Amino acid sequence: MSDTIRFTLDGRDVEAAPGQTIWEVAHGQGLVIPHLCHRPEPGYRPDGNCRACMVEVDGERNLVASCIRQPTDGMVVSTDTQRAATARKLVIEMLAADQPERAEAHDRSSHFWEMADAVGVAESRFPTMEADRIPLLDDSHVAMRVNLDACIQCNLCVRACREVQVNDVIGMAGRGHEAFPVFDQDDPMGASTCVACGECVQACPTGALMPASVVNDDQVGDRADIDREVQSVCPFCGVGCQVSVKIKDDRVKYIEGINGPANEGRLCVKGRFGFDYIHNAQRLTVPLVRREDAPAKGLNVDPANPWTHFREATWDEALDLAARGLVDLRSFYGGKSVAGFGSAKCTNEEAYLFQKLIRQGFKHNNVDHCTRLCHASSVAALMENVGSGAVTASFNEIENADIAIVIGANPTENHPVAATYFKQFAKRGGKLVVMDPRGQRGLQRHAWKELRFRPGTDVALLNAIMNVIVEEKLYDRQYIEGFTEGFFEFRDHIRAFTPERMAELCGIDPGTIREVARAYADARAGMIFWGMGVSQHIHGTDNARCLISLALLCGHVGRPGTGLHPLRGQNNVQGASDAGLIPQVMPDYQSVTDGEVRDLFRHIWRGTEIDAQPGLTVVEIMDRVYRGEIKGMYVLGENPAMSDPDVEHARKALAHLDHLVVQDIFLTETAMFADVILPASALPEKTGTTTNTNRQVQMIRRAVPTPGSAREDWAILVDLARRIGLDWDYSHPRDVFAEMKMSMFSLHHITWSRLEAEGAVTYPCKSPDEPGEAVVFGDGFPRRAGRAKFTPARVTPPAEVPDDTFPMILTTGRQLEHWHTGSMTRRAPVLDAVEPEATAGMHPATLRELGVAPGGRVRLTTRRGSLEVMARADRNVARDMVFLPFAFVEAAANILTNPALDPFGKIPEFKYSAVRVEAAESDAVAAE
Repeated sequence: MSDTIRFTLDGRDVEAAPGQTIWEVAHGQGLVIPHLCHRPEPGYRPDGNCRACMVEVDGERNLVASCIRQPTDGMVVSTDTQRAATARKLVIEMLAADQPERAEAHDRSSHFWEMADAVGVAESRFPTMEADRIPLLDDSHVAMRVNLDACIQCNLCVRACREVQVNDVIGMAGRGHEAFPVFDQDDPMGASTCVACGECVQACPTGALMPASVVNDDQVGDRADIDREVQSVCPFCGVGCQVSVKIKDDRVKYIEGINGPANEGRLCVKGRFGFDYIHNAQRLTVPLVRREDAPAKGLNVDPANPWTHFREATWDEALDLAARGLVDLRSFYGGKSVAGFGSAKCTNEEAYLFQKLIRQGFKHNNVDHCTRLCHASSVAALMENVGSGAVTASFNEIENADIAIVIGANPTENHPVAATYFKQFAKRGGKLVVMDPRGQRGLQRHAWKELRFRPGTDVALLNAIMNVIVEEKLYDRQYIEGFTEGFFEFRDHIRAFTPERMAELCGIDPGTIREVARAYADARAGMIFWGMGVSQHIHGTDNARCLISLALLCGHVGRPGTGLHPLRGQNNVQGASDAGLIPQVMPDYQSVTDGEVRDLFRHIWRGTEIDAQPGLTVVEIMDRVYRGEIKGMYVLGENPAMSDPDVEHARKALAHLDHLVVQDIFLTETAMFADVILPASALPEKTGTTTNTNRQVQMIRRAVPTPGSAREDWAILVDLARRIGLDWDYSHPRDVFAEMKMSMFSLHHITWSRLEAEGAVTYPCKSPDEPGEAVVFGDGFPRRAGRAKFTPARVTPPAEVPDDTFPMILTTGRQLEHWHTGSMTRRAPVLDAVEPEATAGMHPATLRELGVAPGGRVRLTTRRGSLEVMARADRNVARDMVFLPFAFVEAAANILTNPALDPFGKIPEFKYSAVRVEAAESDAVAAE
């Protein structure tokens, strides 16, 4: 028996699926029913309060709101009767009475005026009721403007904030026609808890909420006043939100989210308002070479005035100098005297070309990128135990889960759009378990359980959880027997880690550990998400091994609503890793030690011999530079002078190089050490593909031209490769993509033309007409006999622990408004205005003990160095901890961090350093 509903719409027999509304069916038939309070985008429930979408139903006395009314079998609906059309027109005419005149509208092309045009309303016969009661302009926020004289009380902004983004900042105040939206307790927007996601601005149908970049000083604007729009992908975190870039006079005017597979129209403050870094006056627009009379290399260059150290050069001169310096080192010292750092901010094609240039041009594997500083330990554990370094399920699969664990991640700040799905999951009744030494404002109120364990004790906590599952026989025996290996050895190992014993280490009481263990084991479907709080430890690989074993114990892999998902930090970390920008593997994680793999690439790369020895990682390369073994480097889009641990050591290494070529969009801290600087393209200025944390390969479309004579990165790479003797003949990124497909099975059934047409395809993809698999490994794993592996993990203390000299714990991370080393976000005026200065987050009680008031300054000292920074009171930080963001060069967190490495993933211990905190002399205050 079919569930299809058959009814008549404007005299035609039509069908509706269960749950569809009349409006949705009509829209699918090409009919246009006016609507104001309704948005057809995912995540917006229909509200039916504006009555602009009224239709007539035979046998019913009153007109019905089509956006909320669902059809029934045999219903007869008419959208085009005189009665319905008159009612709709009257509603819009009455609302128009309280709108600013169209010539003075905040958005002359708003959805409201489009609907007015559709029903033939140009002016209203009714008197206005707004003049004396509407709040004045609120321009307190740097990114948005609030003009409630255009508000029609449709509630879309409330639903956008409360139900889509789940931030709960906007509500309605007043009653009846006196109602209007407010932020928190009727605070100015800029003083409220608004996180500037801009969802309300995108949802508003009238222009009452507008991007500040669209309106003038008189608050008059027009969103349609653009020359073109281009669909592309956000350049920031690994979520991979699809965006529509609105362009006027070859400059980005504003950004809107579109219905991409990862974001469904949603954006965060960076994606929506951080676009204008590409127009910053400090953009590199011409090639630069170091002046012969320049001062010694160091952080002594003003990015706004580089002429004290560099001079302009033509492209031919700069490329010749860059290539000659690298080739001379290769000739004199051998190819291994030159190393390369690529970038996860570039496209897949550019990552592929970069690793090929180093491997083919210099005959070794000493090439790496920022995954070494983010998720290398996660990839190592996943490759070892699951057989693949990618996530086993998209984060959107949380909608099918019963329980989700988020550990060592702060998605509301680092992956805000992914966090919206986590919050929606909790609102629907899912059990959200948040595990982190640092409390999380954004998720803690949604969490079923929040476990603030002691820093560095992840293995102790996770082993205790698994101990409960094993001892109480809560594990999935059938799954373990069918899909895993190593269980019995693992079972014997885990029995020693009882909750009572581990509670003393991790600080979580045994009862809570048992409750979480039982809930995860008993769930029909569970997911685990983690971030750099798991990976950036010397035991990061062991942390990830535990998470994998936990999922395998309960069979929470390979089914809808289950999976393992390390949330990727940069926009193309997944894609750059897939493309082989890692020292021990070729594209698609094929080991350089495998003779068949080397034979494959020898064939594809026209006889190139691939070195069978795995290459050096980021930190190892910098050590060899410091020791004089590596004398030249080619750095594309990375900033080791800010991102490396013990960064003063890295800076000294950069200063020792005989030849440094830097390709970037700004004069970064690393570029200050360069001999040749090549001006490159930002993501909105290039064509190519990227791959997000969900394994979704997405098309990047060039929206605006590069400034000055700056060039796309792939083109620079090709020219430089030719100058060092490589026979490269690529004429477009699609040529590179075609070569990638020759060795990357993950791209099977994904073609350039398909991506141009569809925008995104998830890998693996089984056929040319399927969207790809959101969940993988349902029928086995890409390991021997198709089995995943249990790997026991022992408790390993951090590389250094607090003592009398350094009694506190320093941890580092990102902030909502800033990203990576700040080279982009700190040049985005909106983002820098919201968070302009580095701060050290500490518990208020800790500040009182230090005798420092919030806003005062403290000195942080570790075994590597010392710096001064402003103090911020933060109750989410434990009393013995300090949180320091790493995007600020004037308080560079990595001056302090520990370079000790995880032995498997070779990732530094950014998340744990012993630190001494003191009041800075100039800001010390008497203790209260």
